Amino acid sequence: MIEDAQDRGMDAGILARSDAARDEPAETALLSVKNLKKYFPVRDGLFGQKNLWVHAVDGVSFELQKGEILGLVGESGCGKSTTGRLILRLLDPTSGEIRFMNENILKADARRMRALRREMQIIFQDPYASLNPRMTIGATLEEPLIIHRIGAREERRARVRQLLEKVGLDPDGVNRYPHEFSGGQRQRIGVARALVLNPKLIVADEPVSSLDVSIQAQVINLLEDIQEEYALSMIFIAHDLNMVRHISDRVAVMYLGRIVESAPAPDLYRRPLHPYTEALLAAIPIADPKTKRKRMLLEGDLPSPVNLPPGCRFYSRCQKRIPDCLKEDPPLVQIHPGHWAACILAA
Repeated sequence: MIEDAQDRGMDAGILARSDAARDEPAETALLSVKNLKKYFPVRDGLFGQKNLWVHAVDGVSFELQKGEILGLVGESGCGKSTTGRLILRLLDPTSGEIRFMNENILKADARRMRALRREMQIIFQDPYASLNPRMTIGATLEEPLIIHRIGAREERRARVRQLLEKVGLDPDGVNRYPHEFSGGQRQRIGVARALVLNPKLIVADEPVSSLDVSIQAQVINLLEDIQEEYALSMIFIAHDLNMVRHISDRVAVMYLGRIVESAPAPDLYRRPLHPYTEALLAAIPIADPKTKRKRMLLEGDLPSPVNLPPGCRFYSRCQKRIPDCLKEDPPLVQIHPGHWAACILAA
């Protein structure tokens, strides 16, 4: 009982925490990822032997500052969702380092990770699949507070109603079930669930890809408002480059498990340095039918992440390739201040 009372006293601020209480030294990145790798085994043969490996994430490095939104983009299968799950330790990496609040979370035991999960949350792509159909919305949102022993019963329920109102839902809907809500409403519930513990980091894994276009804009605006109000850091994973440009401070482009370009959003969209980024930007539709844009069609097949080709992994689809591109897979280097690219032609 004494321990529970101490927990409630220590965590009472989570129910109404001010931005001033979260101020920390600006020079330390909230999240630092170094040479992160995740290989999945391909089982073959009569006894399921591990003969080959899928290089899902293959040497990803980046930093995320406090209050920053990093857009992580790339085509399906590039490893961006796996990267997000590795950061939250929903998957264990093959190798690499993940430092969150200057702590190497890969060395944290289960008890320490449970405490850290209060500060790092995820918004899933499919809101319906991520909600328990047998639990009311109120019970779903209150559950993390119960697990972490935060607040008394009435305080927790007040917190739940407050969050539902903040994300634009009727607080009186706490006794309803997920199937009674629309897709957009369920995603708002997902946002509320990610916020209930007042975390410092949110990984938004394609949070609007399954929603109608009109609902997408509402959810994006909601995420922007929430991020500004709570001073959150966010990794926003998406396919839609227009949407990423709208919400992100900085953008990282992934291809076959690696980041091939990273820059502040205005710089990347104005002056892309990697041919893959150029092709992605050239594919963005233009609202004005009179405006013409030169298309960059990506020819050839996407290389297999099981058997990666020698040299630059974008070589087979690149329109600017030269023979030297086959000699090595170029590292991610800084070309301009804050603008990094993995291409020998950009150096």
